[in-house]
Amino acid sequence: MKLDSTRYNIAVWLIALALFAPVLVMVVEGLFSSSALLPHLWDTVLPTYIKNTLLLAVLVVFFALLFGIPSALLISFTNIKGKGILRWLLMLPLAMPAYLIAYLYTDLFDYAGPVQRYLRAFFDWQSPADYYFFDIRTITGASIMLALVLYPYIYLLARTAFDNQDQNQLNAARNLGLNAKQALLKVAVPLARPAIAVGVTLVAMETLADFATVQYFAVNTLTTAIYDTWLGYGDLASANLMASVLMMLILTVVVLEHRARAQQRHQSNRVAKQSAPIQLSLKGQIFANLFCWLLVGAGFLLPFVMLIDMSISYIEYARFETIKQAAINSFQLAVYTATVAVLLAILFAIYKRFSTSNGARFPLQISSFGYAIPGTVLAMALLSTLGPADNYLNYAIAALGFEEPGLLLSGTMFALVFALVVRFAAIANGALESGMAKIPQTLDLAPSSLGVSFKCAVTQIHLPLLKPSILVAWLMVFVEAMKELPAVLVLRPFNFDTLSTYIYQLISDEQLEQGAIGAVFIVVVGLIPVIWLNKEKQ
Repeated sequence: MKLDSTRYNIAVWLIALALFAPVLVMVVEGLFSSSALLPHLWDTVLPTYIKNTLLLAVLVVFFALLFGIPSALLISFTNIKGKGILRWLLMLPLAMPAYLIAYLYTDLFDYAGPVQRYLRAFFDWQSPADYYFFDIRTITGASIMLALVLYPYIYLLARTAFDNQDQNQLNAARNLGLNAKQALLKVAVPLARPAIAVGVTLVAMETLADFATVQYFAVNTLTTAIYDTWLGYGDLASANLMASVLMMLILTVVVLEHRARAQQRHQSNRVAKQSAPIQLSLKGQIFANLFCWLLVGAGFLLPFVMLIDMSISYIEYARFETIKQAAINSFQLAVYTATVAVLLAILFAIYKRFSTSNGARFPLQISSFGYAIPGTVLAMALLSTLGPADNYLNYAIAALGFEEPGLLLSGTMFALVFALVVRFAAIANGALESGMAKIPQTLDLAPSSLGVSFKCAVTQIHLPLLKPSILVAWLMVFVEAMKELPAVLVLRPFNFDTLSTYIYQLISDEQLEQGAIGAVFIVVVGLIPVIWLNKEKQ
C-alpha cells in the first residue's frame, strides 16, 4: 500500500517548508544585511558574549555529566538502598524551570537571605567584611543552576544504555583483573558513549537557548545580546547576525552529536543479561545515597518546598485573577500548539511510511529542525517573516477598499502558535515516527490485498494503533508549550501573559511571592511527562 496522491505530496512539502522558512529568512538576513552598530559591538562586548556563551555551555555540560553519569551508574549497577524510588526521583528536576531555581537559590543564599542571616547571627558577624560567602550570581552559579535541572537528560539516556548492556562484558572485565569501579569506567561508560553524547547535545542546546536564567544572573551571553541588541538598540540586522553565530554553534553541537551516534553500531545487539548488582559497603551506601538524595533535593525537593511555603505564606498577596487569566492563556496556547503539532506529525509520519518518493523522509527532518533553535532566535525569525507578510496583506486589503486588519499574523496568537509548533514539532514527529515504526509492515500490505482503500486503511488500522503515540506526543508538546518563555515573551500580543511570562516579570521585579501559586502550577504540569517516562520504563 503506497501513497501516490500528488496533492498530499505537495501539501506535506509546503507545510514542512513553511516550518523551515523562518530559519532560512533569519540566516539570509543575518548574512546579507549590514549594520553600523555591529563593528562597535565586535570591538567592545561581542567577543565577551561569545566567550561567556561557550564557557557556560562547557560548564553546564561538565556539571551535568558530573551529576548524571555517577547517578546512572549507581542506579543501574549497584545495590544502593532506595533504588526503586531514586530511579524516578532523579528525573524530577526536569519539571523545574531553571529560572525558578535560580531565583529561589539567590533568595536563599543572598546577603539578605536566610542562610547568611543565620550565619551572621550565630557568629555575631556585623558586615560582609567579617566573613567570606560565595556569590551565586556568577557564570559558575548559573551553570550549576542549569545543570541541576538539565542533568536528567544525561542520567535518563545513560541509565537506559547501562540497563541494556550485557553484564557478561562487565564480568569478563572483572575476570581480567579489574575491580568494580574500573570495570564500570573502562567498559560500561565507553559502551554508553553514544547515548551520553545525545544527552550532552540536549544539555548543550538547552543551555545555548536559555535566556531567563542568564539574564537574571547578569551573565552576558549571545542570547541576552540578541535580545538587548534587537529590543534595546532597535538593530534587527545586528541581532540577526548574532543569531546566525548562535545557530552556527548549535549546528556544530548537532553535527558532533550525529558523529557520536554513528558509533552506536559498535554496541552489542545481544539481549542484555543482568547479573547480581555490585554490593556497596556501608560507607559506599552512605556516600551513594547522600550523592543521589542531594541531587534530588537540590534539583527539585528544596525548590518545590520553598515554592509551596512561599505560596502559603504570601497567599493574601497573590493576584488570583491575574494568575487565573495567565493560566487560561497558557492552557489555550498549549492546547492549540499541541493539537496542531500532532496533526502535522501524523501527516509527516504517514508520508514517510507510505510515500513512493525517494525524499519521503526530508519533510519530517526539516520540520524538526526548529527544536535546535533558541526561542529568542525563533521569535526574531518569525517576525522577520510574518512582519512583511502583514504589511503586504494590509496593502492588499486597503487596495480593495477595506479597512486594514493590522498585525493579523505577527501581532496575534497565530504567531505564538506558529513559533511553538516550529519549536516543538520535533517532539511530536519523534513520537509519531517511533509509533509508526512499531506497526508491522504486513499491516500495510493486507488492506490492499483485500481491496481496502488507502484512506480507509490508515483511518481504521494505523491511526487506532497510533493512539498511544498520539497521546504521548500531544502531552509532551502541551507541557513544553506551557513552560516556554523566550519565544512567548517576544511574540505575545499586547496585554497577553502566560504563566511563564507573568512569573518571569515577577522574578525580574523580585516579587515572585505574588505569583508563587502559578509557579507551583507550572512545576506540577511539568511533572506529567516525568511520571509518564517512569511508567514507560517500568
